[in-house]
Formats: sequence, C-alpha cells, structure tokens
Amino acid sequence: MRPRFEQRNVLAAAASGVSDFISGRGGDAGKVFEQAGVNERCLGDPFLALDLSDYCAMMETAAAETGDDNFGLWFGQQFQPRSLGLIGEIALAAPTLGAALDNLASLFPYHQQATETRFTQDADGLLHLEYRILDGRILERRQDAELTMGMFANVFRSSLGPGWTPEEVHFEHPRPFAWHDHRDAFDAPVYFGQRTNGLVFRNRHLDRRMPKGDLARLTDLRAQLVALAGSTGAPPFLERVRAEIRSRLPEGPPHIEVVAGSMGLARWTLQRRLADQGISFSQLVEEVRRALAAHYVRQPHIPLSDLASQLGYAELSVFSRAFARWFGCAPSRVRTAGGWH
Repeated sequence: MRPRFEQRNVLAAAASGVSDFISGRGGDAGKVFEQAGVNERCLGDPFLALDLSDYCAMMETAAAETGDDNFGLWFGQQFQPRSLGLIGEIALAAPTLGAALDNLASLFPYHQQATETRFTQDADGLLHLEYRILDGRILERRQDAELTMGMFANVFRSSLGPGWTPEEVHFEHPRPFAWHDHRDAFDAPVYFGQRTNGLVFRNRHLDRRMPKGDLARLTDLRAQLVALAGSTGAPPFLERVRAEIRSRLPEGPPHIEVVAGSMGLARWTLQRRLADQGISFSQLVEEVRRALAAHYVRQPHIPLSDLASQLGYAELSVFSRAFARWFGCAPSRVRTAGGWH
C-alpha cells in the first residue's frame, strides 16, 4: 500500500542504492534501517515515500554504522539524476541546463517536502542553487545536506560533463573533521556554517542542451510529481520559525523583524502568533540554541569557539555561561568527560 502523503515526506527514490552503498562500506544495512525506522522494501520505489525525519536519521545512522563520517558526501557524489525518480527524470527531460535548474528548484519540494530550494543570482552575478530543510524538528541533517549537494552537482555534470565544478559549495553545518574530503569531492572551495546549503556557479552554459531533453515528457513528468506528492508540505508554524532562527544564528542573534520578513509576515503578526502558542520569540531562540548546543557539543572535532559562533555568540565565555545555565555544567566538562553522563 502506498503511504499517505502528509507534511514532510521524501520520495523513496532518494535512497536508491543506499543498501548496497552501506554494505560496500562495511556496514550492516538491515541494522541501519531498523534503527532509523525505515521499511527497506520501500527504498528506491519512485512512487512510495519515506518520512523525511526517518530518511535523515537513516543517513546519519549509516555514517555511524560504517564509521564513515562523510557517508552522505560520497553517497551523493555517485548518485546520478536518473536514479532520483521523477525529480531526476524531470531535470534530464528539460530542454536546457537552465530549464533543468529552474524545474529542480521549483519542484524539488514536491519530491522532498518541508524543504526550500531556490535558484537565485547574487549582487556579483554569481548564481546559487540553494537547499535547506524547513522543519526545525530535524536537527541532525548533515548527511542529507552533503548528499543533496552531490546530487545537484550531478545534474550539472549530466549536461556539462564529469569535469564540471562549482565556484563554491556552502553548507549550513559546522566544519566536519575530514573537511578536506569535501573540497576534493567538489574540486572547489567549501564553506561551512552558512545560512543554507548551496552550489555557487557562474552565469554561463545555462543554454546548453540537456542530452535527453524532451519537452512533452517534461510536461508529463511534472504533472505526475505534483499529483503524486499533492503538496510541498508545510511544517508546523513553530517548527518553521525554529528553522528560520537556526539559519540565521551564525550571523549573530537573530532579529525578529528579519525572521518575520523571511516568512512573509509583519513583526507584530509573528509576535501575536507566537503568543497564541504560549511562547515568545526570545524563548524560541533560546530553545533552538539549547537544542543545537546539545547536538554539537558531542562532536569533539568542532572547537568550542566555533560552536559558540555557530549559535550566534560573539564570545565563548557568553556561550559557556548559557550552556551551564541549560545543562548545569560547562561545555568543556562535557567534552572532557567524553559526552553526557
């Protein structure tokens, strides 16, 4: 039976080949699926869906099970658009590379709900293909971000050849331990702790023909995807606000006007809707910082000064005091003890 599409699903084709990839890296695929709550029989079926949280958990669990902290990075590098189901076929059926990117950006949230994908141009004339999850409940999502950037890069390569490289690659998570692998995989500068995940590239070759472009097929595939998913999904209001807060923390304490504007709301409207939920904006910022601090402090390769900056603190001492208030001990003590006890 096909699962009912709700607020945050991802089509199971996004996990095509993951079982073999886990096994090839020395992991127990069955154990990974069981721990993540994923039904292995759904994997790779272009018309079935997985819960987005379970999908992200599966990739994080696979990284731990295989002992490969860059599991998502390497899985994405080998993942070809044709394996991605309808959204991959849509990109390949577009007449030009520019049309492929337009369709990818506009339709990817149907393939993977509760996400934002944008195709934009910055003030310097560079183009950005950006992606992030909008559900603030999904804290652990690094592997998903890294595999998605690899998938996106392979859309370019399907038109421009395997040697195509971006100008830059951006990731929202802090710099991982083996970060040189990311630079080598994309053959480009990689920046961590950014507002969103994205590929940055120059405004050229967008008129290059896609090798399998077929406008009639593109139109049919677009209709299939929209009908299958039903919607782009919508995380609960508080989770969307948490996501906007998270994306702006590396720039410093987020301002309510900026977060409200990113959601298309006036400041007073956001304040009123938060009050209706029994919480203030400052309390929500505190909750997001606390949850991320608990997540990142367990990763010893992230210097505490970088962790403080990732959470919007200008000084480590200020972050340390906040951490002690939340958890009753200094973050350095958690690190020294090797984790929570």
